[in-house]
Amino acid sequence: MDNVDLSILRQVAQWQQDGRRVVLGTITRTWGSAPRPIGSVVAIRDDGQVAGSVSGGCIEDDLIAKVKEGALALARPEIVVYGVGAEEATRFGLPCGGTLELVLEPVGAHTRIPELLEVLSRGERIKRVLTLATGDVELLPPSESDELKLSADTLTTTHGPHWRLVLIGAGQMTQYLAQMARAIDYEVIVCDPRDEYASEFHVDGARLLRGMPDDIVTELKPDGHTAIIALTHDPKLDDLALMEALRSPAFYVGAIGSRVNQAKRKARLKEHFDVTDEQLARLHGPVGLKNGARTPPEIAISILAELIAVRYGYWVPDPVPMKDGAPRVEPGCEVS
Repeated sequence: MDNVDLSILRQVAQWQQDGRRVVLGTITRTWGSAPRPIGSVVAIRDDGQVAGSVSGGCIEDDLIAKVKEGALALARPEIVVYGVGAEEATRFGLPCGGTLELVLEPVGAHTRIPELLEVLSRGERIKRVLTLATGDVELLPPSESDELKLSADTLTTTHGPHWRLVLIGAGQMTQYLAQMARAIDYEVIVCDPRDEYASEFHVDGARLLRGMPDDIVTELKPDGHTAIIALTHDPKLDDLALMEALRSPAFYVGAIGSRVNQAKRKARLKEHFDVTDEQLARLHGPVGLKNGARTPPEIAISILAELIAVRYGYWVPDPVPMKDGAPRVEPGCEVS
């Protein structure tokens, strides 16, 4: 569940406090092309007010109409399917042939939304098991598999961030990058042993660790859902951490700096730390999409844009040069 859907749960909790009836819908299966991924949620209030989205809008309109007509005064969860045929797909705003399955559940005390939000507000992960026959909910520790599962009896969803971003250095750039990464559902971990930087760092929902970055990277055991970015320009902090990162399964490893500094960094890693050419090829640097970013928030956006591109398989390693022939400026660095 991403932070967009988390805001929907907060809205549901507020509607509950206001004494309103609410129906919560979760996408459990799609066939063909679908506007939103499995696990996306929508909430419909008893007067038709809506929070969230599961389609381009037409399915929401249908749900709103049914709520206003009293047709969704559910006693227990129900499974509904939209867009089975081409005609329905057109009617409900799905691509031709697309099909979308939802579990609709009436929200009540048994839904345990406040307890779920309490866990998520701490940046933790949790598994939610909905019993379809009764609407009762059980909250459990997360397991290794976080896939949504719908059986004949239960709907199991895992909530909370499952992508991690490890940032080496707690400077100004890290402040912007950590804030933006939290907004797109990364668990953010910042490591910096330097008092002059770490003492002033604070971003809601981000963890600050004061040990040496290479030790922290090793302890975190990076996996295929982890990105690691060095932001200090200090080889004493960056190099060993990058060595550990490049030897791990992390899906993204990057470092800030110019192309000249990047070449020097790779030479050091190869000569002094026995990092292989294959491992060095995984190092993104200068970090971020090459879009002319100059200021810290612009550079943070370019870094996150590259993370998104790599995560979804759209990263292009050698972008097309600028049309006007101007020299390409590396994010945060002067032309070398």
